[in-house]
Amino acid sequence: MANTFDLVVIGSGPGGYVGAIRAAQLGLKTAVVEKDPTFGGTCLNVGCIPSKALLDSSEHYATVQHELAAHGVLAKNVTLDLPTMLKRKDKVVLDNTNGIAFLFKKNKIASVQGRGRLKSTTEVEVTRPDGSKEILQTRNVMLATGSVPNELPFMRFDGRTVISSTEALTLTTVPKKMVVIGAGAIGLELGSVWLRLGADVTVIEYGNKIAGPMDAGLSDRLLRVLQKQGMKFILGAKTTGAEVKKSVAVVKFETVADGAKNSVEADVVLVAVGRKPYSEGLGLEDLGIARDPRGFVLVNEHFQVLTTTNRPPYPNIFAIGDLIPGPMLAHKAEEEGVAAAELMAGHAGHVNYETVPSVIYTWPEFAAVGATEEQLKQNQISYKVGTFPFSANGRARAAMQTDGMVKVLAEAKTDRILGVHIVGPRASDLIHEAVAIMEFKGSAEDMARSFHAHPTFSEALREAALGVDGHTRQM
Repeated sequence: MANTFDLVVIGSGPGGYVGAIRAAQLGLKTAVVEKDPTFGGTCLNVGCIPSKALLDSSEHYATVQHELAAHGVLAKNVTLDLPTMLKRKDKVVLDNTNGIAFLFKKNKIASVQGRGRLKSTTEVEVTRPDGSKEILQTRNVMLATGSVPNELPFMRFDGRTVISSTEALTLTTVPKKMVVIGAGAIGLELGSVWLRLGADVTVIEYGNKIAGPMDAGLSDRLLRVLQKQGMKFILGAKTTGAEVKKSVAVVKFETVADGAKNSVEADVVLVAVGRKPYSEGLGLEDLGIARDPRGFVLVNEHFQVLTTTNRPPYPNIFAIGDLIPGPMLAHKAEEEGVAAAELMAGHAGHVNYETVPSVIYTWPEFAAVGATEEQLKQNQISYKVGTFPFSANGRARAAMQTDGMVKVLAEAKTDRILGVHIVGPRASDLIHEAVAIMEFKGSAEDMARSFHAHPTFSEALREAALGVDGHTRQM
């Protein structure tokens, strides 16, 4: 029957579309329900992809302004064409979303536009944009609805002066002054974009460090680099509200340590205090599907949803990605989508959460995998440390990209790598050597004894690995 499927996926973000494709490859008749006109979810439409497009464009602009002269390339009277930059960003997004549509057709995946909700364990009700409804019969359901920006109750989004990351990607003029609430990945990345394009950017962070749970030592190193670039920081401060008058916001905050009150003005306030699961309207309550106090859907080790009663998990309803606890990262969602599809098709499916990499796409970039020193100390795990600065790396010197360093953490007795942390050029690409080695339970010696072409940025990882046993060679 036309409306009968082996799997219906609700949501077409990275977890949903990758899971749907894997299910189709395994022979499951698959449909994807998406409420938005285009596929890809937050990541492709208003998240990972457009932000990286603007980061790359703004990096080019900053490089021409501040770095090319040292290379003997003189460019005078450089100006910003923001409309063209935004148009290029939109084209990048369109190419990616069209690519997903192509993959759905190639894999014979049915796409249904509308809002999906669980009507029963084997029925998904879809409300079309025109208000009409239809029922999809299915053997399995994959919930992959992702997340949305957190909104502060005392600082509601107005889409103009107080904005979320979504609006920060479409500003048509460069703000004179921007205040960013939150020094995590989203705040630092989008703050970097508008700083490079000419905004005066101040970041207010409740904690005493930036970059969330990333390694404290390297977070401090990134802080100093961003300050050198002109970004201002107010750490250990609690935002208490914003008074908007004639498109100017007065952001009020108080120091956490002593409660001292202060304020700062801005044309635009970007609230970047994390995200929350988009779990409303899915019919979870009707089926007794369990959620934690933050709204995350609870699942077992096979991604099957748990119930609020003493009944066992629903065997044919799966949830993945930002909708369930864990790192809210696109690549984590992808792996969970693949694993869930393989499990429902009768295959083995597994995600190794110890090797999920995290990246903050500032420049220099900050990438990490595994445990931090703080976590190892907290868990009383004995470890050794090897570090190496990019200022001693030949390729980094040649490229004039010497900010940052590599840190390798290895278990004291076995030398097994427990964590790798990088602040430096192309850290987002370099980190995957560490991911691969950790996936195979490799040691610092394995990394240190492996060939690394010379001269490359990746030699910094080898030198840091050598440093675990005190064998680092200065270049």
